[in-house]
Amino acid sequence: MFDGLRSSSARSIGPALWGSDQYYWFTAVLAARGMQTATCRLVAVCIAALGLIPVGLLASPTGPQGTVGRTAAVVIAVACFGLATVWLRDHWPTRAQSLLCVLVGSVGIAVSALIQTNPVVGLTGAASYAVLTAFVVCFHTQRLLALVWTVAVFALGVLIVRLAATDLALAICAAGMIILLNVFVAFACRAMILLIQPDTHHGDIEQLTGLLHRDAFYQSVATLLASRSRSADKYLVVVAVNIDSFSLLLGLSGPSGGNRARVTVGQALRETVRHNAIVAHVSDDDFLIADSFTTADASPLVERIRGAIAATPQRLTASIGVVCTPLPPLAAEPPDEVLDKLIAIATQAIEQARMAGGNQVRYVLRPTLDEDPDNDGDDPRPDTGKSA
Repeated sequence: MFDGLRSSSARSIGPALWGSDQYYWFTAVLAARGMQTATCRLVAVCIAALGLIPVGLLASPTGPQGTVGRTAAVVIAVACFGLATVWLRDHWPTRAQSLLCVLVGSVGIAVSALIQTNPVVGLTGAASYAVLTAFVVCFHTQRLLALVWTVAVFALGVLIVRLAATDLALAICAAGMIILLNVFVAFACRAMILLIQPDTHHGDIEQLTGLLHRDAFYQSVATLLASRSRSADKYLVVVAVNIDSFSLLLGLSGPSGGNRARVTVGQALRETVRHNAIVAHVSDDDFLIADSFTTADASPLVERIRGAIAATPQRLTASIGVVCTPLPPLAAEPPDEVLDKLIAIATQAIEQARMAGGNQVRYVLRPTLDEDPDNDGDDPRPDTGKSA
């Protein structure tokens, strides 16, 4: 699980090129910056607004006329309101739900524009493709954007032909403005992504989860040990978290399901620990937390972690190893060596929790760090075991 932490460099899981889907990567970036909830609300408002526009135009003489047009406006509104609720729930939507919103949105905008009696009104509504363009560039792929733009071009083509019969110049100018708006939005959003990616590639953030990567975790713990200034903090606590049955999860839901589990667990840990705790995603199904405590009892934190993981949409569980050791004796030791030993002890505790059936916690209190953690001696040993 946690073997070879220092020998391996931080792995970049985010999209190296825009050809790969970046939904979970960008989701993690938003979560790391505390913008995930606000983004959910904004997306929900945009979807609902796109549904309200064709319904509102029913009261206009230039809006939809006839049974087909009015029925289409109502269907679009109902669909949009339903999709908006997906973004108002407590947890972040899945990639499949996001793709559904994009596909329904692209068709809905086209139909909304085409059912308008006045083609000028339809072209005005087609400008809302810029919103969809921004979302696809930030969260998805070039291929999906090409599909959205194909639908948009079809709708624009029909509207231009209708308007050209009475005003060719207006039709060309309106279409040109819409195309220019979408191209500019796509370029601006892509530039933003490229500016974000170098920071996450070469900085301290692991791209998939938005948590620290393994090297940054070691550096942060070393800083914690070296700069400890609060005399009340007497213990260093290292919590190792391993998602239970992760290989089975991968087999059932594939790589996307595995990524979704990593992101949700990472978010649960980030929202559960203290703001100055050190949290890292160090391998496929392994997470590490380090913090300083005033007492040797880390059970309140660990129980909150277990509850947060169990409350994820996938209802995941985890085997957890906790090591609590006094801080003062660590001051004279090399930080990396200390952390290597503590992680090895926590990993051994995780193995015992897994052998007991998983979804359990094993605690190791005041381990003897100058001994081999893999030996059969008395220390280090799990001092306390807790199960679900």
